[in-house]
Amino acid sequence: MLGLQRLEFSSAVTFFVGENGCGKSTLLEALAVAAEGVALGAADLDNDPTLAAARALAAHVTLSWGTPRPVTRLFVRAEDVFGFVKRVAGEMQGLGDLESEFLSDEPPLPGSGRARAAGYMAGQRRALAQRYGADPDARSHGETFLAFLQQRIVPRGLYFFDEPETPLSPTRVLALIALLRDAAAAGSQFVIATHSPILMATPGADIRLVEESAIRSVAFDEVEHVRVTRDFLNAPERYLRQL
Repeated sequence: MLGLQRLEFSSAVTFFVGENGCGKSTLLEALAVAAEGVALGAADLDNDPTLAAARALAAHVTLSWGTPRPVTRLFVRAEDVFGFVKRVAGEMQGLGDLESEFLSDEPPLPGSGRARAAGYMAGQRRALAQRYGADPDARSHGETFLAFLQQRIVPRGLYFFDEPETPLSPTRVLALIALLRDAAAAGSQFVIATHSPILMATPGADIRLVEESAIRSVAFDEVEHVRVTRDFLNAPERYLRQL
């Protein structure tokens, strides 16, 4: 893909930007594989068939760590969050059904096996509800995604996000920036592939332009996504006439 020798990540937030097909997502995925990150999707990083190219690239990646080492490493694609939330909702429903089954025929005696089993199911269901909400499916995609990140981001974690702006409105992207800022202040680090000019404006972020032959740091105002978006908003009719 790239004649890449060395990449250093000295900023709390690093963005990979560039055109579709430039390889930024594959590079991000390869770093997550090399870091032995935990994937959010239905399959882990070693088995996900969509990450075959990333695993091939990761075989040529050697990581060196600063101190302290991250306490957790997580790989997140926006589309995977919704499948995860549906699984959580299904687990909560299943626990509720089992609890009802143990309590169905007649009230169990206190301390009996049925009573203990029902209490265990209720406790597990409450723990999931406390973490993800009583009805995880009831939120919008954007709300679900942000709520999930708020629950999973911990101090001194290392996080690989692939286009996290996908389900978010512009206002929600600003909320994500605030979340990144607070987590960075607590010692977490983020590597993010994105197309969002709003997200790229995160204070202190290092923006890396991924091209066919190189990766280089660029200023916010130099990013083509930023320039095109700004020009379009200033004079949309000029662009629309050409369609």
